[in-house]
Amino acid sequence: MSLKPRVVDFDETWNKLLTTIRAVVMLDYVERATWNDRFSDIYALCVAYPEPLGEKLYTETKVFLENHVRQLFKRVLESEEKYSKGAEYMDCLYRYLNTQFIKKNKLTEADLQYGYGGVDMNEPLMEIGELALDMWRKLMIEPLQPMLIGMLLKEIKNDRCGEDPNQKVIHGVINSFVHVEQYKKKFPLKFYQEVFEGPFLTKTGEYYKQEASNLLQESNCSQYMEKVLGRLKDEEVRCRKYLHPSSYAKVIHECQQRMVADHLQFLHGECQNIIRQEKRDDMANMYTLLRAVSSGLPHMIQELQVHIHDEGLRATSNLSQENMPTQFVESVLEVHSKFVQLINTVLNGDQHFMSALDKALTSVVNYREPKSICKAPELLAKYCDNLLKKSAKGMTENEVEDKLTSFITVFKYIDDKDVFQKLMCSYVFQAGAWPLTHVPSSTFAIPQELEKSVQMFELFYNQHFSGRKLTWLHYLCTGEVKMNYLSKPYVAVVTTYQMAVLLAFNNGETVSYKELQDSTQMNEKELQKTIKSLLDVKMISHDSQKEEIEAESTFSLIMSFTSKRTKFKITTSMQKDTPQELEQTRSAVDEDRKMYLQAAIVRIMKARKVLRHNALIQEVINQSKARFNPSISMIKKCIEVLIDKQYIERSQSSADEYSYVA
Repeated sequence: MSLKPRVVDFDETWNKLLTTIRAVVMLDYVERATWNDRFSDIYALCVAYPEPLGEKLYTETKVFLENHVRQLFKRVLESEEKYSKGAEYMDCLYRYLNTQFIKKNKLTEADLQYGYGGVDMNEPLMEIGELALDMWRKLMIEPLQPMLIGMLLKEIKNDRCGEDPNQKVIHGVINSFVHVEQYKKKFPLKFYQEVFEGPFLTKTGEYYKQEASNLLQESNCSQYMEKVLGRLKDEEVRCRKYLHPSSYAKVIHECQQRMVADHLQFLHGECQNIIRQEKRDDMANMYTLLRAVSSGLPHMIQELQVHIHDEGLRATSNLSQENMPTQFVESVLEVHSKFVQLINTVLNGDQHFMSALDKALTSVVNYREPKSICKAPELLAKYCDNLLKKSAKGMTENEVEDKLTSFITVFKYIDDKDVFQKLMCSYVFQAGAWPLTHVPSSTFAIPQELEKSVQMFELFYNQHFSGRKLTWLHYLCTGEVKMNYLSKPYVAVVTTYQMAVLLAFNNGETVSYKELQDSTQMNEKELQKTIKSLLDVKMISHDSQKEEIEAESTFSLIMSFTSKRTKFKITTSMQKDTPQELEQTRSAVDEDRKMYLQAAIVRIMKARKVLRHNALIQEVINQSKARFNPSISMIKKCIEVLIDKQYIERSQSSADEYSYVA
């Protein structure tokens, strides 16, 4: 053998070496001369010229050994399959023995628990099929267990790294761990779980812990979430290829813990930015990942709630004074529609996020500046009133219905529903349906044309009713005026105030503002509102180009006035509620609330008889929140009032307890 380096043909030398090592690992006969020649071949490869081939020799040898071990592994599986099939046939063959001898002498669970044995307490009887499987477990699997488990875990890791192991072999060996104890009625998967599942979950956790660390170093949050979802999807496929179905959820849970739960701080830190920029794909990915781990979603829910709140305030702030009710309602509806669509499409319609939307919009609708009242009930009442008026222009009946249906979405968010009711009723109800103030909004002198009718009615009333006082509320009255100065006769349905202004034109086609003020005795505000309603329908004209009505203004009948209808109604221009009127409404609402709370307290105490302070307050809040959110201080004041009125009293045994006074 020459020790001098030389050029060597690797393939030719390897083929000769492969034949020898194949015989060696199988312990077949190898001639001495061949053995010695292989020493020379290995030396020649290691010192080959111009480049040593030792590394290539090592790689090829490793591949040979891996393939050889896989073949041995495959033979074990084939042996297990043959043995299992044979055990089934043996069980059939021994059916009589199983039924007549073994079942009669087989120990029950009670026998095993209480220590009774029929044949041999140390070795309970099994049916022949069960016995065969038990022998395979004890004498084949358990002795090979460390090697088998190590190989299985390595092959599955190779699968995760992109290699393509023999799926059938791996699944078959793992399934054999289940099969050998399948006959057991209690815990048939115990052997599988202890021998394979436990170590597999541990290795899975270690692998994905390292994988998550690597991904975080090379990816931003968006990329990380996409890659994690990809890994989870791959692992689900891998579970179905190799494992028993009972392991699927456990494996995915372990992956989620290592890649999501262990890095919640990182994901939560990016959550605000993703939601504020409304990155829909990232939001969907984050939702999918966070919902799978405990304490994952609450942070995302809170961030979305804050974002909706900010968007809502931005949409409803700086509204123009003109048509503010419509702008307010439509802005809230726009925000609501936008985020309902986002939650349904991106967040799977999750009710936790829908609740966050409701909470956010509730805070938006009921938002109030410091030391000011909430304007939402007033705005909603005006919006609804405008829709319900017959004078709503440019909309069909169906369009009005649709807008009212949408309005309900906003209405459910206001806390002070009783304030809305009070304002709405003042727009809608007439005498007999809603208490009317006896104090008129203005002084008023009845036109001469109406004096006789008024006097006759008062005479009639006094003759039929004695001891009663008749009060005229002229600002609520209406009448009909016939116009005879036009090309064809028209009849206008007008208020008493409008009638008084129109009747002043019987004396001439032109009347000054001062003359109208003297004849009607109305205050300036009410008179201007009445004149403006007649100017709006172009029944009279103003001598000035200015919109404002001044003391020197004069007004003239428009002799060319026409209308599509011969009988029509002239509506009064919308009057803005003054701060004083709104304050009166608020005061009235507060009084109503006090009575409502007192009634609620009495109802509760009458039913409960005895109740502690905190429990009573909580029940009152629960009963009242459908109409308004009562303050604790108001409830306490109502309790004190009822104690003074002797409806309830403090318990003698405890100052924190109340009892009902029958």
